[in-house]
Amino acid sequence: MPLYKEQGIVLRSIKLGEADKILTILTQGSGKVRAVAKGIRRTNSKFGARLEPLTHVSLLMYRGRNLDTVTQAEIISPFRGIRSDFEQIAAGETLLEAADKVAEEHERNVRLFLLLLSGLRALDMGPTDPAAVAESYLLKLLSLSGFHPSLSACAQCGDAGPHDWFSASPGGVVCPNCAEHEAGRVSWPAVRWLDSLARADLLVAGEMTPPMQTRREARAMLYGFVEYHLERRMRSFLLLAR
Repeated sequence: MPLYKEQGIVLRSIKLGEADKILTILTQGSGKVRAVAKGIRRTNSKFGARLEPLTHVSLLMYRGRNLDTVTQAEIISPFRGIRSDFEQIAAGETLLEAADKVAEEHERNVRLFLLLLSGLRALDMGPTDPAAVAESYLLKLLSLSGFHPSLSACAQCGDAGPHDWFSASPGGVVCPNCAEHEAGRVSWPAVRWLDSLARADLLVAGEMTPPMQTRREARAMLYGFVEYHLERRMRSFLLLAR
């Protein structure tokens, strides 16, 4: 079993046996990796709290047939600021879950890794609106995955907006001629808010807060769009929407 070094972000962990855990880690060079951390749940574990979700770590691992094995871990960034309150944690969990849904095991995706790292750093700075950072990250993640919503022209025919219909299936706003039965009416302020989030730097997105009604409408559009195109239910959305 070859030994290799990596840096990664711990996405999630599950208990294994009496003292071990199986970790899901998004690494910079090896993509998503599932690895065992042996004895991590013992009080005298050499890993301590180094391998908790929301932690950026430097790793030494053995490559295994089904699961790799972590032999050494050092914290690069603990992102303590994200753990400071419920809103920060909910936003952080959204970033981790979305990356986990998109990443493929052992498929290198440096752009995804760097996007997640940028999102966590933005949250760690203590933004006024952590959910806005998460939503801006989701839009960037969609673009990276080839599913960026059309927010300025009809997703079906390309007719220039503004348009007040939205449908996840064709990929964003649609004109009245292209709006089918699954399309729903939306307000232009909500569409503009999503477009602003998509364009904003993650460090700036957390200071952009629209009226609550615009926010609710845009959030419903975005969350439905994400789940439709990723073909996954996002459990963290329930926490983020609170």
